[in-house]
Amino acid sequence: MDTNPALEALTASGLAHTVTRHGRVGSLQEAAAARGVEPRDIVKTMVVRRGEDDHLLVLVPGDRAISWPKLRALLGVNRLSMPDADEAKRVTGFARGTITPFGTLTPLPVVADERIAGRRVSIGAGEHGVAATLDGDDLLAHLGAQVADVTEAEA
Repeated sequence: MDTNPALEALTASGLAHTVTRHGRVGSLQEAAAARGVEPRDIVKTMVVRRGEDDHLLVLVPGDRAISWPKLRALLGVNRLSMPDADEAKRVTGFARGTITPFGTLTPLPVVADERIAGRRVSIGAGEHGVAATLDGDDLLAHLGAQVADVTEAEA
């Protein structure tokens, strides 16, 4: 079996967590059911491009989406974009749908939506159908995340 840099980094972090392996799922609801959490407790890790070779990760609750105006205001920039799948993999080492802040090729700054704080959350762990459930406050502290209101209800 190949090594999983995300699980290795998560284990090395010392954070208390539980790994769930559930295989591929077709929706947020299926993923939440497989992981034993509510959809809002799933954390999506999004790669955002601020500029040439300038990326960051944004942690978004499962039932929400990035609010681009809020994120631009927080970061003090006029333009942000989502890189294509190839660029996201080059930056993180992970394929789209498996991206996580643990074990990225290069450490990236993390912005997290404030709704992740104060609850148990489930975050992807570097492979399809593999996730880690852990305390959201511990996650945010470990990542040194900038925590703010950066999302909106999913349309």
